[in-house]
Amino acid sequence: MSYAQASENTKRKMDHIDIALNRDVEFHRVTTGLERFSLVYEALPEIDRREVDLSISLFGRRLSMPLIISSMTGGASEGKRYNRIFANAAQHFGIAMGVGSQRVALEHPELAETFMVRDVAPDILLFANIGAVQLVDGYGIEECERLVDMIDADGLIIHLNPLHECAQLEGDTNFRGVAIKLREICLGLEVPVIVKEVGHGISERTARLLADAGVDAIDIAGAGGTSWAKVESYRGTRLGPSLGEWGIPTADSLSAVRDAAPHAVLIASGGIKTGEDIAKSIALGADGAAMALPILKAAAISSEALDGFIAQLREELATAMFCAGARSIEELKRAPLRRSS
Repeated sequence: MSYAQASENTKRKMDHIDIALNRDVEFHRVTTGLERFSLVYEALPEIDRREVDLSISLFGRRLSMPLIISSMTGGASEGKRYNRIFANAAQHFGIAMGVGSQRVALEHPELAETFMVRDVAPDILLFANIGAVQLVDGYGIEECERLVDMIDADGLIIHLNPLHECAQLEGDTNFRGVAIKLREICLGLEVPVIVKEVGHGISERTARLLADAGVDAIDIAGAGGTSWAKVESYRGTRLGPSLGEWGIPTADSLSAVRDAAPHAVLIASGGIKTGEDIAKSIALGADGAAMALPILKAAAISSEALDGFIAQLREELATAMFCAGARSIEELKRAPLRRSS
């Protein structure tokens, strides 16, 4: 990658942050589908709220609650600032975090520092990140290992984003052969491999391909939150207005992926905004949840605002579990749900 290309990549990442914070980039006609469900309210839960344990074990690591700060940014000074705010919060609360796509740092090493957060978050479960389309552009085990080593990560996220690539002015739309390359990465990489969408959902067919490839976890990133087709529409593409509402609602994607890939760790994301959303997602089959835009918006105010937001999520989740009679996340997975008509 030339200096000019690196500069353009950096500008694009800065544009993405600005657009996400200041423009209307969320789904409107399509919802997450979570509103169709509610946990059964137990007026006599027969537990002490102080007994409620939000912690989970993920890839052999203990998290204080089932939350991942989703992959968002890096490769620019503003991205570095946000990554460090996210990492500080993850360290403070004992939750997990992913960084944004590291492709630019792999091809332009002086930008690697914008993804590095171990000095402020030595104990967190941390995930490196690369786009699936880069796997068919020649990236393999060696490059993936470099991504993990670059930030001392505990796992690698590989993101799927075909609609985003189509909507992006600089997009790469050759996804032929991704499944085969994923299988090679899963077999050869020593850390867990997580595959995620970026906000338009994972279907049953795709989930089966991912399960066959041997991925350790699937982050569905369903429709109902941020639409990356809409984000790119503010950068000059015309696809956002027509295709920006396309995707599989989060609740529907959860159900499809749970059935198609029963042995994979399942992460719910895409329009998750509250502790109740997290609770309902877990009752629908997820093992944990991830958030991006609500985290970014809180961090844009201040580190204190982000801490306050995560603390509020924790209280909401604990209260939902208590009033559903669930002492633990495992019990929450078995909690009954009522479906509205």
